[in-house]
Amino acid sequence: MIAREIIDDIVARNDIESVISSYVTLKRAGSNMNGLCPFHSERTPSFTVFPNTQSFYCFGCNAGGSVITFIEKAENLDYVGAVEFLAARAGVSIPQDGRRAQPGEIPRRRIFDMNLAAAKFFRECLFDPALGGEGMRYLMENRRLSPATIKHFGLGFAPNSFSALHDHMRRLGYTDEELIKGFLCGKSQKTGRAYDYFRNRVMFPIIDTSGNIVAFGGRVMDDSKPKYLNSSDTPGFKKSRHLFALNFARNHATESMILCEGYMDVIALHAAGFENAVATLGTAITSEQARIFAKYTKKVIISYDSDEAGQRAANKAMQLLGEVGLEVRVLRVPDAKDPDEYIRKYGADKFRRVVEGSRSGFQYKLDNILAKYDLTQPEDKIRASNECCALISGYHSGVEREVYISQVAKQLSLPVDVLKNQVDMSLRRRIREKKAQEQRGAQASIRNVGDRINPDAIKDVQAAAAEETILGLMLIYPEYRSAAADGSEGLTSQDFFTAFGRRAFEAIVAAHESPEGFSAPALEQSFTPDEVGRLQRMEQGRRALSENGPSVFREAIATLKRAMSQRADRENEDVVSGIASILARKGKK
Repeated sequence: MIAREIIDDIVARNDIESVISSYVTLKRAGSNMNGLCPFHSERTPSFTVFPNTQSFYCFGCNAGGSVITFIEKAENLDYVGAVEFLAARAGVSIPQDGRRAQPGEIPRRRIFDMNLAAAKFFRECLFDPALGGEGMRYLMENRRLSPATIKHFGLGFAPNSFSALHDHMRRLGYTDEELIKGFLCGKSQKTGRAYDYFRNRVMFPIIDTSGNIVAFGGRVMDDSKPKYLNSSDTPGFKKSRHLFALNFARNHATESMILCEGYMDVIALHAAGFENAVATLGTAITSEQARIFAKYTKKVIISYDSDEAGQRAANKAMQLLGEVGLEVRVLRVPDAKDPDEYIRKYGADKFRRVVEGSRSGFQYKLDNILAKYDLTQPEDKIRASNECCALISGYHSGVEREVYISQVAKQLSLPVDVLKNQVDMSLRRRIREKKAQEQRGAQASIRNVGDRINPDAIKDVQAAAAEETILGLMLIYPEYRSAAADGSEGLTSQDFFTAFGRRAFEAIVAAHESPEGFSAPALEQSFTPDEVGRLQRMEQGRRALSENGPSVFREAIATLKRAMSQRADRENEDVVSGIASILARKGKK
């Protein structure tokens, strides 16, 4: 935990409007500021900054909180990392004793230092012929990487040993618990002993944009599976929020970035002068990664394999990247299985021409549709036209649809007006389906169906609503926090129906009773960003209402107590019913 006074000082030095304006174009709306939300795709602004409370909230995706939570989400950091980021932005340092570690918690900085030590060990092994000869031969002979490129990316080698890294790190003072939580070691189910997770693999350090080594990927030297092994999430790393080589590519990405499938493609492209190349970390692209691209570039060129799996991955990438407003193109590498092989065969200049000739996302999808059918056959031509019209109807811009209709009409030798009518029908069907989906979503939301943050809410909608009223009032007004803390209204955490409501109530009361007093930014360190968004929704829900007096607070408490009483009665009835059933069975015997 970070001390309250340090958090308040850092928040005070980072005005939320100023910070968010560097990420989002804000426009004045009365006393507040509006803009397009950076955390989900939208065309109508639903993202609001409230300068008077130094908070933000998106009425579309329910993201919200203080400037700290915003930086957590925008920069893919945890709470401590966001505070450190804002401290650096304001030019202040956090004292070493300002952070109070929790039992069993490993600080991010410790994880980063541990990874740096491991990377140095892997690098020394790679350059030691007795330990890393096989890895060096793979990189220099098979992949034709120069020593300079190998050093530039900090590549290394994990020896074929169960304890080489473990023993080295223990000598440096790292514990088994730290090595296991940092995903450098695994734990034997039989003996309980720690063992090296990466063995007999060329090692690729994953480096964030601040220069920290946050994780590793490793390629095996034999036929073992998996071929590539990647770090799982750790206290300092979330793989869905990072891109390999972004630390280098971000300085060359103003106009475009190249999205590759693997580490070696990225390294080969950088070595050939294409320093805007990146890759995901062994997983399909995520919405968080799509937003990272949007921070750094205008256009993404996808370079995936042309097989069925590659096409599926490319289609998903096009969708997610398009949703954040990026121009998307798809690279087709002729006469080679990947960019690395093409560059080795034909050179960087020819590859640059291939990049310049990359297809638009629409052309890529259209080519894939047309390749499936024999257009000389009437049935296939009908199927192809139906698929093409469905594809075109998915584009938001009317101008785009008109251009694509004309293009397809020429390729299929069909009248434009016929295809336009078909596209309009498909578009109307999409609109109906979307409205129905939104209606189902709204109904589910009312019933709290699928609530991942507060799954207990579905069990009693009225009780959950009463909890939100109580917590929203407590977040806004100190008098309600005092009433809850001193027990004058007879409210305790045991009155709360849901586990999330109970935890939020306890955290708010604890903050209120602490020597430093209540602070919303400090409170956020006890919750995830999504949970903070939920608390912000409760607060904004009460602020939107004119009546927030004591009677509202007391009525919500009464509702909650009635719900808990009814729950207890039901549980007692179940117990009595169970006992009666047992006695009845015994009586029959």
